[in-house]
Amino acid sequence: MINEHDRVVLTEAISSHGLEPGDIGAVVYVHGEGKAYEVEFVTLDGKTAAVLELDSSQVMPIGPDQIPHARSLRAA
Repeated sequence: MINEHDRVVLTEAISSHGLEPGDIGAVVYVHGEGKAYEVEFVTLDGKTAAVLELDSSQVMPIGPDQIPHARSLRAA
C-alpha cells in the first residue's frame, strides 16, 4: 500500500510536464483508498516541477534495489 509522504516511481511518461518513467515523486494525497494519488515531483534544488493526480497504474512504490538518476527536466 502506498501512503501519504511515500516516494513513488512514475511508470509512464507525462510529456506535458517533461516527466519520464523512473522519475521519483512524493505522495501528497491518497484518493479513494489508493485508486489514485496526488504526487509532487521536484527538481534536485527543491523547486516543484509538477503536482499531478495520477492513477494507481501510473506509479509504483520504490523498490529496495533501485537508485535515483539525475537528468534535466524538459517540459513539452
